[in-house]
Amino acid sequence: MSAPRRPLRVVVAGTAFGRIYLDAVRADPAGFELTGVLARGGDYSRNLARRAGVPLYTAADQIPDDTDVVCVVVRSGATGGPGSEIARAVLRRGMHVLQEHPVHPGELADNIRAAREGDAAYAVGTLYPDLAPVRAFLAAAEVLRARVPVRFVDAACNSQVAYPLLDVLGRAVGSLRPWAFDADAAPGPELAGPAQGPQPFRTLHAVTGGIPVTLRVQNEVHPDDPDNHSHLLHRIALGTDAGVLTLADTHGPVLWNPRLHAPRDATGRLVLSGPGTERLATPSTVQLYGAADSYHQVFARLWPEAVLAALHRLRDAIADPALRPVAGQWALSVSRCWADLTARLGMPELIRPGEPPTVPVTELESAVASAVASASAGGVTR
Repeated sequence: MSAPRRPLRVVVAGTAFGRIYLDAVRADPAGFELTGVLARGGDYSRNLARRAGVPLYTAADQIPDDTDVVCVVVRSGATGGPGSEIARAVLRRGMHVLQEHPVHPGELADNIRAAREGDAAYAVGTLYPDLAPVRAFLAAAEVLRARVPVRFVDAACNSQVAYPLLDVLGRAVGSLRPWAFDADAAPGPELAGPAQGPQPFRTLHAVTGGIPVTLRVQNEVHPDDPDNHSHLLHRIALGTDAGVLTLADTHGPVLWNPRLHAPRDATGRLVLSGPGTERLATPSTVQLYGAADSYHQVFARLWPEAVLAALHRLRDAIADPALRPVAGQWALSVSRCWADLTARLGMPELIRPGEPPTVPVTELESAVASAVASASAGGVTR
């Protein structure tokens, strides 16, 4: 199916995270037109479709033939849902598909075959690589790779978002292959000896793109509330000979710490100032990109913008079929790497914590201000 010049007609399947896709489609009326919602038919979905002014479909075969793109934001078989079945059904009819991750390698390969049968473009949306702070991190990583070797990566995530983490890591170091995960580095939740007690993170020593990686994964999930209770989403430090580039959080900021290096004088002592120490005038930490103002901003702007970026890439692949094989191979690599990682991690531990407490940021700011004032007044205690 060739790409029409008019806005692409889009049906969004799924009304949970699918709401982000709805916002993305409506944010670009020149490029995309929302023409329907596919859901089970509950009151929430019916009201959502009514407010959007589009039909609600309750089965994939109800989607009109003139639909250009179906965004499948329904759990795939990897997480117990029919997402890939929906994707294959519409791909074979010649509709292009953007499917939300995760997708198991076997399912993904079947989906790519269905896309070929229908002469359609297919992509897996991992969302996070298209977030503005992550794009900034990846752009800086590309500059570093062109100048200096990457020596290590230190990364942490929640197991719910390990799939996109691997996508980001592969892009950051320039390749996913070769990858490997230490089979003996996924201990149980309890440690023996002096470090007794529950350990929320499991540590693996890995290789991604041939680069050594230390990976910490919070392999825990609340069975009744799986989208909450993550200690963090993603945190990545990319180490090079010139310094360390850090994505402090999925939503920023991006930090650069140039390598501390001072010359020595004739006595072997470090020279801390004066001629020859110009590199020490560089700030020890530089903020290359800031953080989102709030989670409201994340949901209302950053995430829909990321989905829209993926939709535009899909549109490019619709217009130019030569782009599809490369995207498909990358998606397969990410999925296979994720399958290897999850096999090493094993099933997540089930947890049932209550609602997390909130600490007013003003209290933290006040404590910091007091500490700084005390130090300035000579009140530092040892």
